[in-house]
Amino acid sequence: MKLIQRPLLCAGLLGVSLLLGACSEESDTAAPTAAAAPVDPNLVQAGDNLGNIIKLGTVSRVELSDTLRVAGQVDFDEQRVTRIGATVTGRVTELTAMLGQQVKVGDTLAVLNSTELGAAQLAYMKARAQAQLNERNVERAQQLFAADVIGSAELQRRESELSISRAEMRAAADQLRVLGVSSKSLEKLTSTGAINSVSPVVATMAGTVVERLVAQGQVVQPSEVMFTVADLSRVWVEAEVPEQQAAAVQPGQTIQVEIPALGQQLTAKLIFIADTVNPMTRTIMVRSELDNSDRSLKPAMLATVLIQGRPTARLVVPDTAIVRENNKDYLFVEVGPQQFKLTEVALGPAIGTMRPVLGGVAEGTKVVTEGAFHLNNERKRKELE
Repeated sequence: MKLIQRPLLCAGLLGVSLLLGACSEESDTAAPTAAAAPVDPNLVQAGDNLGNIIKLGTVSRVELSDTLRVAGQVDFDEQRVTRIGATVTGRVTELTAMLGQQVKVGDTLAVLNSTELGAAQLAYMKARAQAQLNERNVERAQQLFAADVIGSAELQRRESELSISRAEMRAAADQLRVLGVSSKSLEKLTSTGAINSVSPVVATMAGTVVERLVAQGQVVQPSEVMFTVADLSRVWVEAEVPEQQAAAVQPGQTIQVEIPALGQQLTAKLIFIADTVNPMTRTIMVRSELDNSDRSLKPAMLATVLIQGRPTARLVVPDTAIVRENNKDYLFVEVGPQQFKLTEVALGPAIGTMRPVLGGVAEGTKVVTEGAFHLNNERKRKELE
């Protein structure tokens, strides 16, 4: 019995040894596969289907100008605005001008009834009558002096009275002109002697009535503004530029003016730059002028003024090269033939169609400038697979 069991035991041990050896070989063969490095999800190989879509370029330096955007508004051209008031104290008896009405020079805007005007006309008539009386007295005195009836002293006294009365008449006439009496009306008053206490308020400039500050029956003074008339064929656009950006603006510089209410962008030139800084806002006022023959621009409309700064050399990429992922900016950098890596970069605000590169890639780096969107879709698809 013992002779039979020993060979069987040896055979069993040999079988177990062979089985363990085979398992060890299989284990050694499979180990390298399990330890292989994972594929980088940011790498993508461009297939033949993307060959005609992708275009490459280099990160390079170009001369670019920053665009300064400042808030502004449309305003009247102050050289084309006139504020009209009464020339005498009086009560408004008639209003003929309304807001928005187009007027010409000499058009009547309102009519006043003024006792002050009547009193001034009466003073003129009295001065004129006294001057005529003194003229006759001088003529009579000259005749009497020639006949040796009066002495030279009496003649000189009457001539002095005539000079004074003529001066008083001229002063009264000047006062009427100050009160708005025209030369034609003064001649009529002189010839007829009829006193007229009615005074018209007339337009002194052609344009649009943009303000009316008077009502019928109101008593007005010469110091009060009754109407504002403006020529709106040209308007100003004024904006406030921060003092830190003052070096970016120059007189005569071409700018762009955006009018959000009209959906328009207009070209203008800076015609004025203030010489002082507003101490409250730390800004400098700049002004441009726009043609408004179609009356589409309304004073007080909001505007945005775009001013180009001085050009400087900057590292840039076109905006078509940018891939936006998770609120971050990326570029596809070429790392091999038809092989690209999604690389995070820091970019500045867009200047036209270019984005300044602040960090992430160096100058001369080859990147995808067109087709980056399709290449990113290909990367995502392979990542899902």
